[in-house]
Amino acid sequence: MFLEYLGDPEELPRVEREGVWTMTIVLVPIECSPDEGMPFRTAPFGIISKDGRMLLTVSYYKNAIVRSFVARTMKKGLNITKSADLTLQILYETALWYLHYLKTLTNDVVGAEKDLKKSIRNDDLIWLMHLQKSLVFFNTAIKGNVMLLERVKKIFESEIDEELLEDVDIELRQADSTVCIYSDILENTLDAYASIISNNVNGVMKRMTGLSIILMVPTLIASLYGMNVDILIGGYRYAFWFIIIISMVLTACAFLWFRKIKWV
Repeated sequence: MFLEYLGDPEELPRVEREGVWTMTIVLVPIECSPDEGMPFRTAPFGIISKDGRMLLTVSYYKNAIVRSFVARTMKKGLNITKSADLTLQILYETALWYLHYLKTLTNDVVGAEKDLKKSIRNDDLIWLMHLQKSLVFFNTAIKGNVMLLERVKKIFESEIDEELLEDVDIELRQADSTVCIYSDILENTLDAYASIISNNVNGVMKRMTGLSIILMVPTLIASLYGMNVDILIGGYRYAFWFIIIISMVLTACAFLWFRKIKWV
């Protein structure tokens, strides 16, 4: 059953004990395929131990956590034999990768903002929405891992390395505060560009309305003098040119007025 839980990408972080077996689920960040649209999301990573000694990790999703963890362990010469130490080390490595991917997301947001300053395109806005979706996944997963750390602290109370526990807590808290800041920035950015697009549409509509009214003036005069009835100065020799001049003057006055109120 535990292995089935690890196949569910929406599984929550937790730790369970059944007899001599302890099963822990950590949510780790992973890179998405191009078909998924968003750059990153999260996936469950399982740690299984027996009597706190025999250790086994399980993940159905490709991630950078294990390779990075092994490299760091070999570099520092760490000898991990307890499930408590392994769980804390995995949580520490996970927090570091969250921070790394958050920096990548920040660079993507800055690049998208630069493109939007040049011209607001649907593709850029959709990309920002995908970045926001990744941040939502990260935010939920990091908060879940913070709660998991508290649970691990209680279950492995007698085996906990206090120094390592403090390091993990600091990194997770930093990742939590960082993802909240970036989420707020991205949300405000999307709201700002939504307002800009709305203002641009309103500006275009105002200009089109102003131009329609300006063009309506000569159209109205031409319509009146195009009727098959006697109208003032209709028989005058230069009536046509007089009407053209009047239409041009009224059109110019309408244009200047709308220009004054910034409608055109």
